[in-house]
Amino acid sequence: MFDIRPVAYVIGLLVTILGATMFLPMLVDIAEGRGHWPVFLESALITIMSGGLTALACSNAVKKGLSIQQTFLLTTGVWLALPVFGALPFMIGETHSSYTDAFFEAMSGLTTTGSTVLSGLDDLPKGLLLWRGLLQWIGGIGIIVVAMVFLPELRVGGMQIFRSEGFDTMGKILPRATQISSSISTIYVSLTLICAGGYLLSGMDPFDATVHAMTTVATGGFANYDASFGAFSASAEYVCVVFMMLAALPFVRFVQMTALRDVRPLFQDSQVRGFFVTAIVIVALVAFWRYSIGDANGEEAYRKVLFNVVSILTGTGYASQDYGLWGGFAVALFFFVGLIGGCAGSTACSVKIFRYQLLFASISTQLRRIRSPSGVFTTRYAGVPVGAEVMSSVMSFFVFFVVSLGVLSVALSLTGLDFITSVSGAATALANVGPGLGDQIGPAGNFADIGDPAKWMLSFAMLAGRLELLAVYAIFTIRFWRA
Repeated sequence: MFDIRPVAYVIGLLVTILGATMFLPMLVDIAEGRGHWPVFLESALITIMSGGLTALACSNAVKKGLSIQQTFLLTTGVWLALPVFGALPFMIGETHSSYTDAFFEAMSGLTTTGSTVLSGLDDLPKGLLLWRGLLQWIGGIGIIVVAMVFLPELRVGGMQIFRSEGFDTMGKILPRATQISSSISTIYVSLTLICAGGYLLSGMDPFDATVHAMTTVATGGFANYDASFGAFSASAEYVCVVFMMLAALPFVRFVQMTALRDVRPLFQDSQVRGFFVTAIVIVALVAFWRYSIGDANGEEAYRKVLFNVVSILTGTGYASQDYGLWGGFAVALFFFVGLIGGCAGSTACSVKIFRYQLLFASISTQLRRIRSPSGVFTTRYAGVPVGAEVMSSVMSFFVFFVVSLGVLSVALSLTGLDFITSVSGAATALANVGPGLGDQIGPAGNFADIGDPAKWMLSFAMLAGRLELLAVYAIFTIRFWRA
């Protein structure tokens, strides 16, 4: 019989921790003096009591390890339970959001998608702005642990190719996750502090520097202003570009660099090289396009190209300018750029560079077999032969991603959304990018005016996309529950 208690115990503990973090924005609200602090006190008490009682009730079922079924359920359950409670400050607080809007905002935050239903950000209490940043910061470090510990063991979407990075964790997932996350946390916090320092030097005030450092390193994209990064200086944009790029690299390489005091592990990673080449090529293409149509003159124009391309490529979702006005080619290219993503084991989202590398390597192998039918060719990744299981998993991911994109686009169009909004909304949710295309959900708009059914569908898509699709879809199969 399937025992859900170990799963509920862990989820209860994490919900309790989430509730404890609500005291931070409460203190900020007290300091601001706008009388908004009771919102976080009430939300914290509800969250801590709910999580604590759940963990206490299930504590007698804790074992040394989790089964495959329990791990799948835990991976999805955590990302479903935390937004349920993370939504409370939005619903109770000054925004007075409906629960649908509040849940959408919290899910967007924890999955580091960056899509928002809120407007008038400039006038919101600082506690709520900090809470949005905290949600993304928590989600950013959480997804690194999931990507390095859980997903490789669950053989999801080709992630098993990175099992060597996380070592053998089966049967001892939680202890191993604690060990790995402690090393990752040091790097994550350090990058956040350095990023905040860079923002301070660029002219941001301490509060903006702190919140935007959290959402930058998490590649989340929640900003404190309706103008997003358009509210800040040119130097702040350059600082942001650097840290969005760093956050999109494999964090395990930073750990190795720190331990070995050697930068070679980072640049020897084929993912990293592929990511930088991709970024350079796309920036050059967009800059050339803007120059060719007479739209790019001087440093500012090229800075806007660099910033917005890197923001979409890494899945951060900040905008310093409405790139929807850059012409049809740029808009179409941005759509596909959002489907690339960063490296595995980073806070970046979307399909990820390594899957495209494996796909192209497989295509190359097949072409060689066609040219030389009697030859023996093996698909390799980073010089290592890739097994059939990995390639099958990667191909399954691509198929599920494309099918999910199509089904979700059709479903969104049935709610009354136009074609561009439906397709780009589906893509940005599944890829966890943030802004879509068009006037409604593009970089100059938000998701406030789409219907509630569409918001719930997009919320589920954010969850599924952040957990590599298959980890979520698996729990809806009959075979999963019979195993």
